[in-house]
Amino acid sequence: MADLENLSGQNLSGQNVLGTELKSCCTSPMTGFYRDGICQTGPQDRGVHVVCAQLTEAFLRYTKAQGNDLSTPRPEYNFPGLKPGDRWCLCASRWKEALDDGVAPPVVLASTHKAALEYVSLETLKAHSV
Repeated sequence: MADLENLSGQNLSGQNVLGTELKSCCTSPMTGFYRDGICQTGPQDRGVHVVCAQLTEAFLRYTKAQGNDLSTPRPEYNFPGLKPGDRWCLCASRWKEALDDGVAPPVVLASTHKAALEYVSLETLKAHSV
């Protein structure tokens, strides 16, 4: 993964929205764009999968209606299907869209990558944290 840097040249690739070390989101089921349990991002991650969310039934129904079914198992992709309570690295733009529509799932701040701040403020994330 390419390093992300801020304007002062500080490496942000392993930082969460609180400015500390990015923590694991979930390893069962295994999440993250790189399927390493961490909501990190890089040049190949066009969806910017950086928001560690604790999924809710309302959000799972919502994202399925938007064309991204996260609840149905897909064995051909080694995907077990997700259920309420599971933690998952969501695309920042999908989380923001769900927020705007009133169904954003709670976030885990220590496991949400700093890149999420390009989509939503820290205050908003804190207001929706577990």
